[in-house]
Amino acid sequence: MFEGMYVEKVLTQKYIRPYPQQPQETAGYNIGSQAIYRYSLKDSQYPTIIIPDPIYNNEGGIIKPGHYELALSDSMDFLILLESKNPIAIIPVIKIEEDATEKARLNNKTVKKQKKKEEKLREDTNKKRAKVGMPADEPEIFMEASLEYVPKGEYYLIRYQKGTIKAWGTFKG
Repeated sequence: MFEGMYVEKVLTQKYIRPYPQQPQETAGYNIGSQAIYRYSLKDSQYPTIIIPDPIYNNEGGIIKPGHYELALSDSMDFLILLESKNPIAIIPVIKIEEDATEKARLNNKTVKKQKKKEEKLREDTNKKRAKVGMPADEPEIFMEASLEYVPKGEYYLIRYQKGTIKAWGTFKG
């Protein structure tokens, strides 16, 4: 009973904080100030695809299991499989789709105003972050990639999505 009363009293008071304020300090370092955060590589600009099994081709080549990045070429004709920013395979695109409803939504006046406000707020935040030495806050873009084996046709199907663009590619393995 005492625990329940304590929690209720703590949560109803304005000036009592049951959890510490941000930023928390651990062993003398502010979170985000350690070298692992400040000097690490930026996040990838491409979706990550996981290949669980080795993929062989007819010429004796192999794509080992692991995590790879998947990029769409500028001409949107090929998907490029990247390992440590080095291209490993080029896969032809069989279908490409762009979401027209998202473009129409972004051309709406109210949405444009909201985006402008968000951009202004992000700009102010990035100035403050730069003073402290933190990296800039970038808007997040939805990215997804997947690999699927189709036993009926004995081929691999790769799905790629980044923002409003979706692409599908196939190859025999």
